[in-house]
Amino acid sequence: MLRQRILTAAWLAPLALVGLFGLSGGPFAAFTACVVLLGAWEWANLAGLAEGPPRLAPVLGLGAVLALLFLADMTQAQWPLWLGALGWAVNLYWVAGYPGRVAQWQATGTRLAMGLWVLAPAWVGLNVLREAGAAWLLFVLLLVWGADIGAYFVGRALGRRKLAPSVSPGKTWEGVAGGLAVTTLLALGFAAWRDLGAGDTLVLVVATLVVTLASVVGDLLESMLKRHRGIKDSSRLLPGHGGVLDRIDSLTAAVPLFALLLQGGLGG
Repeated sequence: MLRQRILTAAWLAPLALVGLFGLSGGPFAAFTACVVLLGAWEWANLAGLAEGPPRLAPVLGLGAVLALLFLADMTQAQWPLWLGALGWAVNLYWVAGYPGRVAQWQATGTRLAMGLWVLAPAWVGLNVLREAGAAWLLFVLLLVWGADIGAYFVGRALGRRKLAPSVSPGKTWEGVAGGLAVTTLLALGFAAWRDLGAGDTLVLVVATLVVTLASVVGDLLESMLKRHRGIKDSSRLLPGHGGVLDRIDSLTAAVPLFALLLQGGLGG
């Protein structure tokens, strides 16, 4: 398993870096759309469509939605980001109530709709961040990675109180606190690098804390759906890594929310 993870990362990391930071405009939109559509293929499985043409239909449907947004010049629009924010509020409600609220979302159609409000706003958010500058996109990526790293090490060392035992038994409140500590330091360092004033720095730190918590919900949502489906990996598209969604689940929540805050004046 470790060898597979290393081999996959060896080609995946350079490809992701070139796609995210070497492209802009239409090519960037196309690259990120491909990633999101691979996520949609996996989401169809999480929704209960395991194989055949029915599994391909949601991918084609989301592809049509992304194409329409691009052709209508809406890759910088706010309304998909607000849709994402509202959707994640609903997702949080379902994750917090698992398994008692399963009946509210277990229908295949509901889970497919959930995928729409998760994946489409994430794609728009990526385009918003790239247009705002590679530094902001890099910051959100580092934020999510920093939150994961802080949560992992602090959780292993100090974790006692379970965060969501019915969804992901390994996650703890202490781990969440560790992730928040890491991302706070990241925000302070980024603010110093961008030479932000005290007021803007405070706003960035608060926004970072909110987005960090959102990234945790993104991770938990996929864990909840996999647990409901009785599967460990969302697909075998990335050997050793559990699938595309496993790599981007936290980002699907963090990116649209941060992009919305950025459009609202975050960072001056």
